[in-house]
Amino acid sequence: MSGIAITLRVLHDGERDLEQDLLAAAARHRTDHEFHHVALDIARWSREHAARLADAGRDHGLDLSGPRGDPLPKALAALREKASEALGRRPESALLLLNDLRDLHLAAARNSLHWEMLAQVAQATRDEPLLTLVADCHPQTLRQLRWTNTMVKILAPQLLSSV
Repeated sequence: MSGIAITLRVLHDGERDLEQDLLAAAARHRTDHEFHHVALDIARWSREHAARLADAGRDHGLDLSGPRGDPLPKALAALREKASEALGRRPESALLLLNDLRDLHLAAARNSLHWEMLAQVAQATRDEPLLTLVADCHPQTLRQLRWTNTMVKILAPQLLSSV
């Protein structure tokens, strides 16, 4: 398997994981409406990135189009939703929110580095379709990264000083 194919696979998996992590965090913090809705919106970007990476993978001999299994059984997802409603804005939920933001930030940073590696190899090999893919998707990953960083900056002083 070529280095391009390996990077495509790793980035595809990373985007799918980030989407699922964003959706899970949105469900956990559904009482924080701003966080909930933005997380749902930017999860869509990762879903679109994964689909486009699967298309690009075919050009490099990869099949990345397999269905993603539901990460949580429906009963567990319903339980998590009820727990989110019960916790609301308690101190424990504040720490959980900061923990989720940290994990989301690190996942977006990992994806951003893979997008950068893909951009560099696409330039070196003059792979125009791959360059276009990176130019379209990497800026959204950078926006995901800035959003998590901004949320930490806004929430950390308020939430950590009240715990």
